[in-house]
Amino acid sequence: MDKRRNTDVIVETLALEGKRVIDVGCGDGSLVRLLARFGAHVLGVECSPRQLAKARAGAKVADEEIVEGVGQELPADDESADAVVFFNSLHHIPIAFQAKALAEAARVLKPGGEVYVSEPLPWGAFFEAVRPIDDETWVRGAALASVKGAWVHGLEEESEFTYIHPMVLKDYEAFRDKIVSANTEREARFAELDAEMRQRFARLAAPAEGGGFAFEQPMRVNLLRKE
Repeated sequence: MDKRRNTDVIVETLALEGKRVIDVGCGDGSLVRLLARFGAHVLGVECSPRQLAKARAGAKVADEEIVEGVGQELPADDESADAVVFFNSLHHIPIAFQAKALAEAARVLKPGGEVYVSEPLPWGAFFEAVRPIDDETWVRGAALASVKGAWVHGLEEESEFTYIHPMVLKDYEAFRDKIVSANTEREARFAELDAEMRQRFARLAAPAEGGGFAFEQPMRVNLLRKE
């Protein structure tokens, strides 16, 4: 697989200038601000209070907006968006609501609008490093099944491709913070498994050029279009 940065891939895949984009599960708002820099009018939707606080604390780039909400009940009008993005977020939606989240994406999209689903693949060094905290094999598989079944909501698959995202983390603490930020319930697991997690990080992370520690994260993107 080719090595490509996640941010480069989304910018190269979606036409952003002047488009209305909804970022579902926007986390700390980094992607919202990136898309805004490329001319998109972005609505970031996030349900985690901790992540919402981070997202709202960031300096505004343009007219982007961050709101509280969930993917299965998007706070947006019918046919109001040109693109809906699930950036490493669909598998974080409870399995029972993943199909509903894609139905919601179809509802808010204009005809011809696109759904961009980016998901980490369940293998590789980073996955193995995190596995004791949260083995996401099942939920990531369920997310893919929901994507493949999204035709029932009027979303036709336009393309699917994979690549490797090079990830560099400063140290073990940065690794821990990255994993915990997506789900605060993981904090207790990290405390319980501290010795094992430090050992896994030391064994699986590779020294990065210029300092820090590197992982190669295999990724899959599914691009869907509303008929």
